[in-house]
Amino acid sequence: MKIVSLGFRTDLMLLKMGGAVVTDHGTHLVVRTPANPGFHWGNFLLFEVPPQPGDAPRWSTLFEAEFPETQYRAFGVDGVAGLVGDTAEHQVLGVTAEVNTVLTADRLVSPVAAPHADVRVLTGDDDWRQALELHFACYGLPSGSDGRHFAERRVAGYRSLCEAGHGSWIGAFVEGRLRAGAGLFSDGSELARFQNVETHPDFRRRGLASAVIHHAAQRALLAPGIRKLVIVADPDDHAIRLYRALGFVDTERQVQLHRAG
Repeated sequence: MKIVSLGFRTDLMLLKMGGAVVTDHGTHLVVRTPANPGFHWGNFLLFEVPPQPGDAPRWSTLFEAEFPETQYRAFGVDGVAGLVGDTAEHQVLGVTAEVNTVLTADRLVSPVAAPHADVRVLTGDDDWRQALELHFACYGLPSGSDGRHFAERRVAGYRSLCEAGHGSWIGAFVEGRLRAGAGLFSDGSELARFQNVETHPDFRRRGLASAVIHHAAQRALLAPGIRKLVIVADPDDHAIRLYRALGFVDTERQVQLHRAG
């Protein structure tokens, strides 16, 4: 199966660099991340076309055969136009369609300098501990141990990618504390993908995220071969305006069908 979506191409690039196994069944891919079985978008099926009338039972059977212990459902739909397929099939599957915007750039506009911020690569245990704390500050502290362990595994995975030379995680530090951060990764192809642009709620609208994204982009574009930066955003989130202001342009729409379980 040839993937046309830049969103899913870069999703799979990141997942495979982190140890995911992708199996091609012709009309769909099975994506499995043994190191993080609770990560829904690391353990999912990717179809080449959206669901058509009568597809739901087959899709459900295929998912259950691959992930028999799970209650959630996660189906990616390849393509660039954001086609979600037959909504009656969504109801049978019990999924909700999420259509995100894939933005790209080959260079970025220099942002206004963020005052009193040290923008640099994360290094060492304390920096990465602060990255986990920033994540919790942005999204809340999970109520159970499973949620915390999931976040810890995700941050540890990003750190491993950085230390293996697949990219970097850039942070904006204010008085020694990490207040914004983002990762940018590539497998050596022409594409580099941003991950997890986060700003502490008390430090938003100060130019920190723009500074982090621009710094990461400048580093990546110095590497041989990298020609295109990719970032995926919720079209209704305010962050997409920030990305456009930096020079990203809307390129595709990416479809995910999900049921939390």
